[in-house]
Amino acid sequence: MFSFDNKVTLRKLAVFVAVMFAFGFALVPIYKKICEVTGVNDFMKPEQVKNTQVDTSRTVRVEFDANTQNLPWSFKPAVTSMNLHPGELASVVYEVRNKTSRAMTGQAVPSYGPSSAAEYFRKLECFCFTKQAFAADESRQMPVVFVVDPKLPKDVNTITLSYTFFELPGSGPAAVVAPPGKLESGAAASAPG
Repeated sequence: MFSFDNKVTLRKLAVFVAVMFAFGFALVPIYKKICEVTGVNDFMKPEQVKNTQVDTSRTVRVEFDANTQNLPWSFKPAVTSMNLHPGELASVVYEVRNKTSRAMTGQAVPSYGPSSAAEYFRKLECFCFTKQAFAADESRQMPVVFVVDPKLPKDVNTITLSYTFFELPGSGPAAVVAPPGKLESGAAASAPG
């Protein structure tokens, strides 16, 4: 049925497929290790506070922003801003509501303005560290506990903390597929003739 050359080629391909499959599984721990070593993707873990000295000689305004990206959720901070001293422990609550009639899972990604402030903004507790699963029409208040490092440059007086919630792949509805022939007939009817 198969010639000798075909069997050798088939064995080589089977070994190649097995090696690539194993490599696919090995990519996850390799990626995590590379991120750990290089410091990339650090927003997924709590910060370590090294200096808890409060600098009462200055006040920093922290503004809070909330956005969703193609996600039918209500998402907003309980307060839009607060004034605090660098080194002072602070917290803010974000209110989130899944406005759909189905369960959904999302992930919040933080960003900072100015971007240079990111290295001085230490989150100790944050809903952005893990994915958030919401039941249909579920509401939740989620805290962020943080410290602004006293080493924040003196020329930075305002920091904006902005979160964008994204729906995680696989948590949404199945793609809507038109019945066979419906799109073709509609396109043909509307095509100029």
